[in-house]
Amino acid sequence: MNIVYRKSILVGLTVLFLLACNATFTVGYPTPTNVPPTEPPTATSAPLISQQVTLVSQPYIESNQDPVFTITAQIPQLTGSDDPRVQSFNQRLNDLVQNEITAFQQEFTNAPVVEVTTSSYLEVTYTLISQYDDIWSIKFVHNFYTNGAAHPGDFSHTVNYDLGQGRELGLGDLFLPNSDYLEAISNYCITELGKQPFFDGAFTTGADPTPENYRNWNITPQGLMITFDTYQVAPGAAGPQVVTVPYDQLQAVIDPQGALAGVNY
Repeated sequence: MNIVYRKSILVGLTVLFLLACNATFTVGYPTPTNVPPTEPPTATSAPLISQQVTLVSQPYIESNQDPVFTITAQIPQLTGSDDPRVQSFNQRLNDLVQNEITAFQQEFTNAPVVEVTTSSYLEVTYTLISQYDDIWSIKFVHNFYTNGAAHPGDFSHTVNYDLGQGRELGLGDLFLPNSDYLEAISNYCITELGKQPFFDGAFTTGADPTPENYRNWNITPQGLMITFDTYQVAPGAAGPQVVTVPYDQLQAVIDPQGALAGVNY
């Protein structure tokens, strides 16, 4: 390569270098986009149906002259919703009271004719023992007298209802399947009743662990309330007996997914 050619190349490179130094270059980068983090959707549970209703008493009054008797009752009913579950609740409680009224109407009508001293009567009252979440626990008391009888009588009937599921609860729904929950309840009740002087002899069988003996139960904040009707575990003069079994005494058999899931124990 001759000297003139090399000089030409050097001159050309020098010119290009000088032009590059004076040039302005713009490099295009994508504009960053700040996307705020997406918050997970907030879980909103539907309001409980029990929050939409109000418990009221529907009165029933009947007077009859031949034979002479009176029947009064208070029937618990829920208002504020047309939900089928509410209608089922109302129908169940209405039927319960109406069936008792019908039975006593027949008893009063078929009773032997005697001189009227005290007219026959039936009085049905109820108490809302507790209500939490969609669980309603109600206790009925029936006081009655049939003309000519030695003395009045009484008995209880309890209803524990899951309004959310639209069904009445059985005692077994509170406890683990195949558990000896009746034995646990009975043991506690027998211990408590045994502190009373009247609990002996034939009365002790009224607290044996059978479904019939523990048909009257209510859910309360303090424990499972068991009602023993008059004469079941005590003489008539002692009246009905009530024992509340603390939940901690039943903790080993309580179903944590059952009706007592919302109760502290």
